[in-house]
Amino acid sequence: MGYWLMLSAVIAVTVVIAQAVRLLLMVINGWRNRKKAVGVFHPFTNDGGGGERVLWCAVKAIQDEYPNLDCVIYTGDHDASPDSLTGRALDRFGVKLIRPPKVVHLHRRKWVEETTYPRFTMIGQSFGSIYLSWEALCKYTPLYYFDTSGYAFTYPVARVFGCKVFSYTHYPTISLDMLSRVHGRSSMYNNDSLIAKSALLSRFKVVYYTLFSWLYSFVGSCAHLAMVNSSWTQSHIEKLWGIPARIRRVYPPCDTSRLQALPLEKSMKPPKIVSVAQFRPEKAHPLQLEAFAVAIKKLDQDLPRPIIQLVGSCRNEADEKRLQNLKDLAIKLNVDDHVEFHKNVTYSDLVTLLGGAVAGIHSMTDEHFGISVVEYMAAGAIPIAHNSAGPRMDIVLPEDSKQTGFLAQSVEEYAEAIIEVIKMPENERLEIAAAARKRASMFSEQRFYEDFKAAVRPIFCDGTK
Repeated sequence: MGYWLMLSAVIAVTVVIAQAVRLLLMVINGWRNRKKAVGVFHPFTNDGGGGERVLWCAVKAIQDEYPNLDCVIYTGDHDASPDSLTGRALDRFGVKLIRPPKVVHLHRRKWVEETTYPRFTMIGQSFGSIYLSWEALCKYTPLYYFDTSGYAFTYPVARVFGCKVFSYTHYPTISLDMLSRVHGRSSMYNNDSLIAKSALLSRFKVVYYTLFSWLYSFVGSCAHLAMVNSSWTQSHIEKLWGIPARIRRVYPPCDTSRLQALPLEKSMKPPKIVSVAQFRPEKAHPLQLEAFAVAIKKLDQDLPRPIIQLVGSCRNEADEKRLQNLKDLAIKLNVDDHVEFHKNVTYSDLVTLLGGAVAGIHSMTDEHFGISVVEYMAAGAIPIAHNSAGPRMDIVLPEDSKQTGFLAQSVEEYAEAIIEVIKMPENERLEIAAAARKRASMFSEQRFYEDFKAAVRPIFCDGTK
């Protein structure tokens, strides 16, 4: 019996050592074969949101500033090709790349998909990203590793492969606000009501979040440079990662020039309110429909009935289901005749929709920045945004002491803002729209290119031009 136990132990140790040696050889091979390139970790290149716009503008900026460096996209979209991604950047976002990027296909993307982890989703996706980045870096090891999707747990892996690591962080995976909500047992999309109602489960989740924040702090500190998209994100990342000297705020690129060419005068027959956001739970579309229904009921009979246009992309079956639920909710609220849904629209169609809107509505709590809010303002649509994070701290601020929009939180506050925009005299609306448009100019694509290039220059200070 003792012999077999000893033999089993020897075999187990041998297997572990062999696996460790195998992994070490893979890392050494990666080190030796590092390419003069920027590897961009963006597993979902068809998400259609502001993060994808940042991806393509960042790639264009790198191509322009460092023409001798290849840009390689790590993607889990198997139908993605250099030409299709180039075309997508232009068709969906109006971004014309200087040349097609190279593509490395990832076959283990399921390990970062939320459906893989019905419970402990956050830590599951984070550890899954380690596995996915290992696949990416074994297939193609660049000199520079650029994360544009917020997978901070991949940074130590990239450092092990000898890469310089930099990131564009849209929002922290965990924030101090999330911890405080669990402490306060507040129910939200990322804090199930079952947990919020239980003192024991809430206490367990606080411990879980605290442990995760420690891990997140360590992996984030492995970045040589962390670009963030807003004051709110910067504040949280500085506290969590503890590397303030390596953090730069670079506002995301908004196509303000094209949108600013649209006329400020809008048709009020009928007045149109646009909502641009992916059909995801945190975007809080039901609140928009509920507020819209309340506004219609309160509007004077002699005022025109508005139309709300919900514009967004669906990434998967869960998003499709959410979209159908919104359609059902519109019927339940008896406003379906006044609601339009526009799914996965092209960029030119989006510009047309923005150009016809008198107002734009946004309802996500703690939206890290809010590209859609800037787009509303640039297009001359008065923003009605959530009174938190990016919209409150960076965007919907007075310009030349003039109001640029409305901030709201509750259904009633959103409804009152909708009514006020519709009842507003045209000269007053035009004054607010003009101030908002001027405010939006500070978030232009040109500003992004300038700030992005300035931020990454120290990373590429080894003569890569």
